[in-house]
Amino acid sequence: MSNGEQKTEQLTQQQAVPGLLLAGRAVIRGEALNQWPQDLYIPPDALEVFLEAFEGPLDLLLYLIRKQNLDILDIPVAEITRQYMEYVELMRAVKLDLAAEYLVMAATLAEIKSRMLLPRHEEEEEEEDPRAALVRRLQEYERFRQAAFELSDRPRVGRDVYVAWAQFVDPDPPKRIPQVNVAELAEAFQRVIEEAERYRHLHISREVLSVRERMTLILTRLAEQEFVRFESLFTKKEGRMGLVVTFVAILELIREDTLIAVQNEPFAPIHLRAAA
Repeated sequence: MSNGEQKTEQLTQQQAVPGLLLAGRAVIRGEALNQWPQDLYIPPDALEVFLEAFEGPLDLLLYLIRKQNLDILDIPVAEITRQYMEYVELMRAVKLDLAAEYLVMAATLAEIKSRMLLPRHEEEEEEEDPRAALVRRLQEYERFRQAAFELSDRPRVGRDVYVAWAQFVDPDPPKRIPQVNVAELAEAFQRVIEEAERYRHLHISREVLSVRERMTLILTRLAEQEFVRFESLFTKKEGRMGLVVTFVAILELIREDTLIAVQNEPFAPIHLRAAA
């Protein structure tokens, strides 16, 4: 074989592999490869490059419209349909599985094209443009697509922003005393009532109880002790009336800012102390 025939055969083999070029040097088993081996066979469709990828038929239609700077409100259906079908045929040629939505959109475009070619009667002059429904879908899709791009461009935790934290332990944390409200006092009083039910008896006697007198007794006891437990102020043997009078006296003292209810922590026993 002459040198001319060898060059022709090498050129034919290189043309059989479109898109491949020896732009660098390959090393196989320590030896540099500067030209294709004579027995190397690469199928013509071994390398396929796709420059555009679409997420659905509406994305493809919007790409075709924007690429040609067409007015979305006045779409040339015939030309767009032709380009759309070319892309669908390309997908079939490279043996890609076509989603059903692509075929549905192709049928929709064919229907719109057919309706626009049909002559209109006089009574149908005010009929809606066959393209109107498709235009509305494209406009809505474009708005959501733009919103998705704007959301994607915002800083994202783990991609653009990384959260750093450090644990700080205060050696002398401030002691916070929970505030006692009326509802908690009512719950504590309910427990006292339930315990008093065990001492219930049928002996009936008339007792004269005074709220002011009970308030004086409570203040006298608090003058002797700095803190008094809430339950200890009640005498369960007095019965329901005595418990109610004591509870009303406590509420009156709290209302007059003479008495303060405190707790060391949530759900802890309630204590009472005299106001400063």
